[in-house]
Amino acid sequence: MDRRQFMQGAAAFGALGVAGFGSGARADAYQLPESFQPKEVRLRVKLPPGELHLIADTFKLYWTLENRRAIRYTAGIGRPGLYHPGEYTVGRKAKWPSWTPTPAMIARNPAYAQWADGMPGGPNNPLGARALYLYNARGHDTYLRIHGTNLPRTIGTRVSNGCARLINPHIEELYERVPVGTRVVLYAPGVRPA
Repeated sequence: MDRRQFMQGAAAFGALGVAGFGSGARADAYQLPESFQPKEVRLRVKLPPGELHLIADTFKLYWTLENRRAIRYTAGIGRPGLYHPGEYTVGRKAKWPSWTPTPAMIARNPAYAQWADGMPGGPNNPLGARALYLYNARGHDTYLRIHGTNLPRTIGTRVSNGCARLINPHIEELYERVPVGTRVVLYAPGVRPA
């Protein structure tokens, strides 16, 4: 951690009163709206602790805690037709993951062809600082991820090829909380936990 990261984290700690949440400020000076900052909230319904629940309509991702509590993050999600509701499991995790576009992604955006053999992890990689890889019930990688982004303005929008994204400081914090094997539920538009 460099001095700048430390100072950002310290400022966020003081402003939010919650340890471990960064401000998300980056070189482009974009300030994530206060309402997009992680926040511990009380849930209206009881959900098991240690799960991730993404509500498409509100762009909110919940990491569930004991006693109907959760940490709420704001995410960017898949564009219409590319968001895939369902139940998944975190099958693997990676720091500064590499990225390889799928053939369907290249068909939608031919500029991705230059990365057909993969892009190494780093600050210019679209998966950002961390990635949680979502697997289906048969244990196969779905190519869906919950990952970071170097484009904070995309948070709270339908922007991706199917993945959910958080700003890098938020995914770094979430990554440390979420073990492999965690249940993940991506709710369809108009659907919420019952």
